[in-house]
Amino acid sequence: MRRRERGVRHPVEDFLFEYYSHRPARLRRWHPGAGTVLLGPEAAERAGWRWHRTVSVPDRGGGPATGVALDVPAFLADRGRTVEFVAALLAATAGRPGHFGCFGLHEWAMVYRLPAEEVRHGSLPLRLGAAGTDAVVESHHVRCSHFDAYRFFTPAARPRNQLRPERSRQAELEQPGCLHANMDLYKWAYKLEPAVPGDLVADCFELARDVRVLDMRASPYDLSGYGYAPVRVETAAGKAEYVAAQRAFAERARPLRERLLGVCRRLLGADPR
Repeated sequence: MRRRERGVRHPVEDFLFEYYSHRPARLRRWHPGAGTVLLGPEAAERAGWRWHRTVSVPDRGGGPATGVALDVPAFLADRGRTVEFVAALLAATAGRPGHFGCFGLHEWAMVYRLPAEEVRHGSLPLRLGAAGTDAVVESHHVRCSHFDAYRFFTPAARPRNQLRPERSRQAELEQPGCLHANMDLYKWAYKLEPAVPGDLVADCFELARDVRVLDMRASPYDLSGYGYAPVRVETAAGKAEYVAAQRAFAERARPLRERLLGVCRRLLGADPR
């Protein structure tokens, strides 16, 4: 936050607050999640917050106490369709095997045959130069299943992708090996606040932050000036390094996806726990 206050940009970290539109101040605000009652004077101010209500519960002595909890019916009235969409997407993604053969080429496809002045991170040099970057794309089979990555492909790169992701096919195509699908757990977690517990939002943010580092280390950009060593996916050794990290992130994402899906199902009444 101090760096942002100084107006200093960062090609890796800024993504977490620009592509993902959750402001740092909101990330720092903790919520207990659905089904938990907050007691005490600190909780009283939340009674006026959107989707919150006061409830009466027994205190430690058995007497009545007033607390604040999520108003689940009110939340579902406004956000129910989003909960249903996220639940369906997470369940579909969790139910299929991971694919680990994309080698992060989506970042390369985003600059393929692109004029220098149009490159997204124009302040960063390309490790292999423009011609070398194009050659990597042309010598590989590009297989990106994530719509929100594919939509940033250059026009010349899109026909080279083996898949044609569309928003309407998102639940059909997303798979648990995809870096962006795993980063997006953070997006789905904060979009369902305050129904999602703050610790789960924070865990998803931490995963997204770490995945973003691999995403950019494996990109065509030279990030040595920021202290990042490249994952040279254009080489056999780099591919092996990328796949090993990709598999590790898929394992980290799996329990987070399950926890978030559990929140959705409890909200929808399909899981009584």
